[in-house]
Amino acid sequence: MTYDDAIATAAAIRSGEVSAREVVEDAIARIDKHGATLNAVVAERFEQALAEVDAGLPDGPLHGVPTLVKDLGIQVAGLPLTRGSRLWAGDVQAVDSELVRRYRAAGMVMLGTTNSPELGKNASTEPVLHGPTRNPWSYSHSAGGSSGGAAAAVASGMVPVAHGNDGGGSLRIPASACGLFGLKPSRGRVTPYPVASNLAAPLPVNHVVSRSVRDSALLLDLSSAPLRGDALAAPRPSTPFAEQAVLSPARLRIGVVDRRADGGEVSPEVVAAVRRTAALCEELGHEVEETVLAYDHELLMRGFGDLMGVSLLADVTHRLAVLGRTLRDDDLEPFTRMLYDHYAATMTPVHVYDALAAVQRAGWQLGEMFGRFDLLLTPTLPLPVPELGYLDTSDPVAMWQRGGDYSSFTAVANATGMPAMSLPAGIDAAGLPVGAHFIGDLGAEGTLLALATQLEAARPWELLAPSYR
Repeated sequence: MTYDDAIATAAAIRSGEVSAREVVEDAIARIDKHGATLNAVVAERFEQALAEVDAGLPDGPLHGVPTLVKDLGIQVAGLPLTRGSRLWAGDVQAVDSELVRRYRAAGMVMLGTTNSPELGKNASTEPVLHGPTRNPWSYSHSAGGSSGGAAAAVASGMVPVAHGNDGGGSLRIPASACGLFGLKPSRGRVTPYPVASNLAAPLPVNHVVSRSVRDSALLLDLSSAPLRGDALAAPRPSTPFAEQAVLSPARLRIGVVDRRADGGEVSPEVVAAVRRTAALCEELGHEVEETVLAYDHELLMRGFGDLMGVSLLADVTHRLAVLGRTLRDDDLEPFTRMLYDHYAATMTPVHVYDALAAVQRAGWQLGEMFGRFDLLLTPTLPLPVPELGYLDTSDPVAMWQRGGDYSSFTAVANATGMPAMSLPAGIDAAGLPVGAHFIGDLGAEGTLLALATQLEAARPWELLAPSYR
């Protein structure tokens, strides 16, 4: 019982073709069948979900559609929020996050939570606490991170759409690795309530990985109304995103970038995928021009790292206060512990101030490019999808050398707050997906979604990994 996407699933339920209970039971069966192989789901609430269906769900636009929530940054009442870390194992939540409440109000059914690397500090989902998530396209390869469990669940047909969040590429990287659509909204678009950090988190944003563009657009409409008191709130669109997504975009000026700002390696296969996407955009009537990313990369990454560092320090400090003890050797993975020790020894209030100033300056620098271009096209991942173990947090030196490669094109959108998306752009020689990445100016989600719909129609992608079709 596999439907194309969440909207098609809801339509089948509304028409009486299938019942909500049957859809949820089928999703549970798929999780049970593939769970041991993929290791995408780390906590379940199947009995509660079926009881909610039987009691009657809200008559929202996604009535009866099952979904999963990432085990990082968002709370589901009654389930642990482990953040992929042994330090938080057993941290059961008492209330839903506002985003989960909105999903429920739309009629969605929460089935459980998905795997995440420890505190989201890896572009591959391989936490010690839960073990690695495997890519449905190739079990020896990474599903990406940090929303790797969510992407594996959607690409394998467990659920049609799943929650994730993105602090440096954490929706877009796994979307690319698993052949899905992943949109990171503008800063302040989706409330993080009640999980707040760094002035309501200037880097990470919550949304979903999906099989279709239209699912992402609808979920953004359902989730993005600002909450009174939010420290940050993106401008509300005059037209719903779901409507913007189906409008033919005007002739867009697209800047094409296939070189990293740090001068690092970009795979020829990835460059070829970007150029194919650029050529398709040109065929569709858009203006395409090669360019380079114009911002101070070293300044931005230093500020980006310091903001991540202060969040890590705060998270660990608060957790230890709750537990009433000091940090133990086995609380954190070696890479996380190295970061913690480094920032604990070096972080000062001036560092935090300078970090916030650095990302603002980078935003201004990159923002100037949107005087010339409507969108920027880059690779999502500069290199092919890594094998499991390549980004190994037990080896901090290797992580330090390799980890930054995988967010070298995506992190700038988090630092500047700009919306960005990854969509499937082909298959590499190893048979794994390759993503194309677009960045828009602040508030330009509608433009991104409209172009994505156009590209989706012109070059349809597979909705599931080959073994799960």
